Amino acid sequence: MLRDSIKAAQVAAMKSGDKPRLAAVRLILAKLKDRDIELRTATGLPDDDTLVIEVLQKMVKQRRESIALYRQGGRQELANAEAGEMAVIEEFLPRQMGEDETRAAIDTIRAELGATSIKDMGKVIAELKARHGSQLDMSKASALVKAALG
Repeated sequence: MLRDSIKAAQVAAMKSGDKPRLAAVRLILAKLKDRDIELRTATGLPDDDTLVIEVLQKMVKQRRESIALYRQGGRQELANAEAGEMAVIEEFLPRQMGEDETRAAIDTIRAELGATSIKDMGKVIAELKARHGSQLDMSKASALVKAALG
């Protein structure tokens, strides 16, 4: 399980004395614990790996936004710190699909669903997320779907 590999990475970082990596891994575990607490009252719980991937993807997205803002503000040292955290977080995510792979998946789903117009975008995106959600940046994927249907 993904959660176990994150905990193992925490132990390894402690043993090696890699403080920046340890801080990033602890941050991941704290976010996962927060998410677990949020879901205590939920009726339908997602698969644990799915939950971990969602948390990690959200954290990467936040880091990307922070990096852009820090660079815009001329704070390169803070941008570098965020980039270091993002690199550690991305290690635990599954390999992301490239643009060509994403286009091929979109074309396959379009053919299966018979999607021809922009009105079918919601159906295509829902199916794409169901099949490949953990391997995609959905904001980029939705732009590709819109281009394919537009």
